[in-house]
Amino acid sequence: MASNEYGGPRDADRPAADDRSDYDYVGEDVERPELVADLSERVDGDVRFDTYTREMYATDASAYEVTPIGVVFPTGTDDVASVVSYCAEREIPVLPRGGGTSLAGQAVNEAVVLDFMRYMNDVLDVRPDDQRAHAEAGAVLEELNQLLAPHDLKFAPDPAAGNRSAVGGAIGNNSTGAHSLKYGKTDAYVEECEVVLADGTVTTFGEIEIETLREEANADAEDLLPRIYAGVLDILDEHADEVDARFPDLKRNVSGYNLDRLVEEAESGTVNLARLLAGSEGTLAIVTEATVSLEPVPETKSVTLLTYESVVDAVTDVQHVLEHEPAAVELIDDTLIDLASQTAEFSNVVALLPEETRAALLVEFYAADDDEGREKTTDLVADRVRDDSAQEDRYAFDALEAHDDAERATYWKLRKSGLPILLGRTSDAKHFSFIEDCAIPPEHLPEFVTRFHEILDDNDTFASFYAHAGPGVLHVRPLVNTKTEPGLAAMEDIADRVTDLVVEFGGSVSGEHGDGRARTQWNRKLYGDDLWQAFRDLKTAFDPEWLLNPGQVCGDVSMTENLRFDPEYEFDPHLDPDLNWQNENGFQGMVELCHGCGGCRTSQDTGGGVMCPTYRASEEEITSTRGRANMLRQSMSGDLPDDPTDDEFVDEVLDLCIGCKGCARDCPSEVDMAKLKAEVVHEHHQREGASLRDRLFANVDTLAKLGSATAPVANRLPDLPGARAVMEKTVGIARERSLPSFERETLQDWFDARGGARVPASEAERRAVLFPDTYTNYSHPEIGKAAVQVLEAAGVHVALADRTDSGRPAHSKGFLDKARNTAAANVADLAPEVREGWDVVLVEPSDAVMFQSDYLDLLSGDATETVAANTYGVCEYLDAFALDGAVTWDAQEVALSYHGHCHQKATKKDHHAVGVLRRAGYAVDPVDSTCCGMAGSFGYEAEHHAMSTAIGDILVDQLDDSPGELAVAPGASCRTQLEDMLDEEARDASGLVPSDRESPPTPVELLAAALAD
Repeated sequence: MASNEYGGPRDADRPAADDRSDYDYVGEDVERPELVADLSERVDGDVRFDTYTREMYATDASAYEVTPIGVVFPTGTDDVASVVSYCAEREIPVLPRGGGTSLAGQAVNEAVVLDFMRYMNDVLDVRPDDQRAHAEAGAVLEELNQLLAPHDLKFAPDPAAGNRSAVGGAIGNNSTGAHSLKYGKTDAYVEECEVVLADGTVTTFGEIEIETLREEANADAEDLLPRIYAGVLDILDEHADEVDARFPDLKRNVSGYNLDRLVEEAESGTVNLARLLAGSEGTLAIVTEATVSLEPVPETKSVTLLTYESVVDAVTDVQHVLEHEPAAVELIDDTLIDLASQTAEFSNVVALLPEETRAALLVEFYAADDDEGREKTTDLVADRVRDDSAQEDRYAFDALEAHDDAERATYWKLRKSGLPILLGRTSDAKHFSFIEDCAIPPEHLPEFVTRFHEILDDNDTFASFYAHAGPGVLHVRPLVNTKTEPGLAAMEDIADRVTDLVVEFGGSVSGEHGDGRARTQWNRKLYGDDLWQAFRDLKTAFDPEWLLNPGQVCGDVSMTENLRFDPEYEFDPHLDPDLNWQNENGFQGMVELCHGCGGCRTSQDTGGGVMCPTYRASEEEITSTRGRANMLRQSMSGDLPDDPTDDEFVDEVLDLCIGCKGCARDCPSEVDMAKLKAEVVHEHHQREGASLRDRLFANVDTLAKLGSATAPVANRLPDLPGARAVMEKTVGIARERSLPSFERETLQDWFDARGGARVPASEAERRAVLFPDTYTNYSHPEIGKAAVQVLEAAGVHVALADRTDSGRPAHSKGFLDKARNTAAANVADLAPEVREGWDVVLVEPSDAVMFQSDYLDLLSGDATETVAANTYGVCEYLDAFALDGAVTWDAQEVALSYHGHCHQKATKKDHHAVGVLRRAGYAVDPVDSTCCGMAGSFGYEAEHHAMSTAIGDILVDQLDDSPGELAVAPGASCRTQLEDMLDEEARDASGLVPSDRESPPTPVELLAAALAD
């Protein structure tokens, strides 16, 4: 396939849609089949009007839900033009959409949705000398910046969702971010746009002289372009004075159409019509490609955290801080500080703040070098931090400085902690985005905050005030319950009164997130009747039939209509939850938790972390956490006709969730899809029964015991002629997979034969019961032997548990009753030992997490909590109690690429092995990797083999990019996948583990190999 230097194929070389997806779901129950047939004939991309797809695109990151007519995934501009011209002839609305990260509801509508991010996502050209880049509308902002990084350039606007939002979306919203003080908004960087007009005409907007506009304008022309020119001239000739008078004088205003920039540019005799599209939310034309200008990456940065006794003190100080010309000024309020202090992730960051801190300003400077950065922060602190209480013009009482990358990242982490904490509420009342980004001149912020608090008090609610204080944009999300009439009334009252304040203070209704369904109705209040009508006239000039994302910016949408949760909302889970749900609203609260930010739609290059491996492999919405969560909620609220336990729903929506638990950590709201899936699949088994294969995998401990007892004969059976084909045909086990082998002497046999513990209990630092999980006991006892060696070298008295099944296999396949019985038996055996001072230690990460976390979901009571609290993975155990400090290490000089287990990552325990391995003498690169894709039994299942290996390919690429020479992984599934996929050199353990094993070593084996003789 021909492509340019930056990987972007031209239309002529672009592969067909069917060749670009490993997973291509087209559901049943198609809406308007004649429309599907017509569009399918006209476009090369995908056309999907099935119920599942339509419902998945009914939501974005806002509080709104509107079911579209259908979704088209165009492969190029020709596809877009074909769809738009066809729909124009039939008066069918069209909505362009990027990542669906919009917060005001502008990415949902009753329209044919054009999803640009599936195929039209390439950066087509970069011209470093001109500081220009050319990209398709669906190109991800952060991927663009990664291509620009070698040239020390960047696309300057930095919206928080930049790692999953698109260039076209940035233009549609006129996006910006934390550094708008320096860079402004997207409109400053849009140079040229290829667009499809409302009638399907393809044209290019860019700079054009006013005289040329006058020559070519014709309001009565048959063609659309002359009428657009006439509409633009009408703004310049008839409304320029009103634009100057009514538009807020702010760096941050994205309300209404971008007329102030148009009028300002016209003074030079030239305007750029591409910039008029910025902030238009797809209502004027559809951008398919764009040329944007770029900015140099700053040489270095410095950060100061100014601390205050109140939020009002902090916002009062903003105007004074701005005199120092910072690149960013971010507010952190008392609500956020209190919430952050209660979380494990942020409590240590909050602990850095002086005790009296009730608010803080994070101030960042760009600098040419470290000396300049330190000078800027020093000047700020000297000017703004009082040195005695009599200084009335100084409001900060202390300051913390950060100059290296790690320190700066720590302070930014605290600032960015706000939204995840707020959005983690599982109550009916939620921190909705409907008035969250008003922009106010900084000098009015103190009074605005004070009076905003009064409005909140009047409505018996509260909100956190944080984010972009420098340009006057405070993110404020009041807590409201839109499921009730009083809550709905409070929502509207707050918005109405706050927008009154905005107008009074010369601010903007939206300084960042756009108009959409949340704020369009307030634009008339902000701009007055004359400009409101001017907006509508301009819309008509561009889109005579109002078919492009109708209702937004200057339309008739209402902020209280089409809400995802309203007083008519009903919830029927179709099941009685079997697991313990400790969060507010329990199972329902978790089902409704996803707010649609799209964090699960990041690639490994732009997002890091585990979530969501199936989306990364397929780039299908239905394989993302957001897609599954939306489908589950909609099936339980009646929007989908399917019962969530039906075969079709379980097969199409939940089947490809691999239970990695990445969403429980990486999702900003911590949606636990693995746990939700377990509930639904359990109920499905109760109603529909379970397959033979599922039952076999749920009982793998019994099978492994049998395999060990009959080894080595059992190990030869899969290699008999035709055996693998029979297994695939009868029970669906992929013939390509390496199957587990079994050892005749189990770990338990070996431990008994050696006479038990070697470290007397009386001389031991600690006592540990090593639980020999199924895999370790029957298939790879050498790993368990290594664990015993290392623990004893660390002075631990080791005993071996009699049981081998943790319950993980049954739990992962949705057999919750069996998992609960197994858990109860293990707790009954181990709780008395733990109460006598013993610890529980496991080698296999998923089994350790089963004890630590999943048992609490299955069982209640002190015994379970006691066992869970005193269970450790083997490296976690060594690290948590500093046991490895007593060991004499003599490690070989081997550089390791460490792939942590996804369950350990989800419970924030993956770092322990890295620390112990480093102290043992190894050089370790902890790879920020996704799930291996094996996921227990998932990778063995024939229908999942392609998905499993597609995920595995991502992991292999990540390991290839690591500087380590040897891959290391603690999980059995991970090592099985890597054994099949890594080349021999990457698997070679350099003699550190048994030479007849082809899978990568575990951390504990490398620790055993590093024990000094």
